[in-house]
Amino acid sequence: MALTASPVEDVDTPKGLTLAITAYVMWGFLPLYMKLMAHIPPVEIVAHRIIWSVPIAGLLLVALGRTRDLKAALSNPRMLGMACLTAALISVNWAIYVWAIASGNALDAALGYYINPLFSIALASLLLREPLTRTQWAAVLLAALGVAVLIFEAGELPWAALGLMVSWGFYAFFKKSLPIGPNQGFLLEVLILLIPALAYVTWLGAAGTGHFGLLSTDTSLLLGAGLVTAVPLLVYANGAKLVRLSTIGILQYIAPTMIFLTAILVFGEQMDTARMIAFPLIWAALVVYSIPLVRQLRARS
Repeated sequence: MALTASPVEDVDTPKGLTLAITAYVMWGFLPLYMKLMAHIPPVEIVAHRIIWSVPIAGLLLVALGRTRDLKAALSNPRMLGMACLTAALISVNWAIYVWAIASGNALDAALGYYINPLFSIALASLLLREPLTRTQWAAVLLAALGVAVLIFEAGELPWAALGLMVSWGFYAFFKKSLPIGPNQGFLLEVLILLIPALAYVTWLGAAGTGHFGLLSTDTSLLLGAGLVTAVPLLVYANGAKLVRLSTIGILQYIAPTMIFLTAILVFGEQMDTARMIAFPLIWAALVVYSIPLVRQLRARS
């Protein structure tokens, strides 16, 4: 669950490692927070994630003195159009994720983020014509086999997992084309989404079906949704610049592993036969995919 960012220097700095690991651990604990809001419709939660992320991201940008970059982006039609696309993709990703946690499908959320790095390299091969190595092909095929097992057993696509994979994969893909810093880019995206989010929350309030303001607990949780959304993204975006891309490739498994353990140990979700076959296949795919990355880390250390 991470923005794609290239390190400024090809080294792993202590600060970068601390920030990146912190972000992934925070994402790993996110299902516990989202489960507390399981009684609130996912779209309403996403709207509040957007609304309350704006002041946090805005204050950070003011503190960094980078508001000029945001103004330039708002006056650039091409950049604004690309930001609209990435904003739409991230909002879809958030909605699917919130629904998966609330509806007892956290395992599918973990599955989606496990598969995502393999989907990203397949996407690069198809759209950017980047050749895949034999190791990468083996990893992609193993993951595809795992998904095929789930489809065969259930008789339908694992929509939540695939939705998270596709929305985040394309988000990261198009994010590379957005020529703006990670902090400015995140604020630009939530600003684009702010008007429809405010309109939706206002409509819910007028209809008497919204949860904000009714109970202090729900109101506090919805206010905090912006904090748990913006902080990990901003921490990651700044940490990723200070570590090697290969290091990020390994660290990104922290969050789905924590989500997987939370689903089993805390939420009590069951590993059916299909999942008992599919997850090991996908873990094997990730091991195969990670071997070259681990070798790079060892060679450079």
